[in-house]
Amino acid sequence: MAALLSIYPFYYMIVIGTRSLDAINDVPPPFTPAGSFGDNFGRVLDNDAANFVTGLINSIIVSSVVTVSVVLTGSLAGFAFAKLRFRGRNILLLSIIVTMMIPTQMGIIPLWGMMQSFGWYDNLLAVTVPFLVSAFGVFMMRQYASQAISDELIEAGRVDGASTFRIYWNIVLPALRPAAAVLGLLTFMETWNSFLWPYAILSPENPTLQVSLSFLSYAYYTDYSQVFAATAVGTLPLVLVFIVFGRQIIGGIMEGAVKS
Repeated sequence: MAALLSIYPFYYMIVIGTRSLDAINDVPPPFTPAGSFGDNFGRVLDNDAANFVTGLINSIIVSSVVTVSVVLTGSLAGFAFAKLRFRGRNILLLSIIVTMMIPTQMGIIPLWGMMQSFGWYDNLLAVTVPFLVSAFGVFMMRQYASQAISDELIEAGRVDGASTFRIYWNIVLPALRPAAAVLGLLTFMETWNSFLWPYAILSPENPTLQVSLSFLSYAYYTDYSQVFAATAVGTLPLVLVFIVFGRQIIGGIMEGAVKS
């Protein structure tokens, strides 16, 4: 029952996205899709104010780059904090944890000023570079690495003559696959759904998807069939990413269960 209640809003979005505008006021509401999706989505593509295709492509690029970077840097730093011994390790880890306590909204104004000084206004670098490293990702991977990887395994790699980076790439990273999949999924979803910062730093002609969807709504009139059709298309990449990372999570758990 809980699963049905969770899925119903998405299903209703698809239903309205395939019907005419007046269907949203029907009582009882419609429960089956119709054949107007092509017309509704066609109006989305014809809406010059929304720039939907540009927003979709920009979101795919930004979310993919940020996700890959956060997983790699988080796993590398997490491995270092969990298994390597170096001076100032605890202080550095504490400073990373402290940054997680600062609300993101507090940094928007100084970050906006920095992007202006770099000449990155209305540039995808402004919505990509500041988020290539995640404090949460480092902390999460550190906690998982400290439990999933034994010191004996690291020492065995050193005895075989492997460098620290090769130990990370060939031993640590495969062992961190379940946690990396979870982190990748959360990062992609967070970046994909980000609205405030892209809205502040990008122009309406070069938006991300969420900003593009906001331009489909007007103060006195909203074509919900158009909005829902665009939202349904914009949700598909999230579904695909969830399927891919979900398989990695399950595969990693099953592999660990077999080894144990």
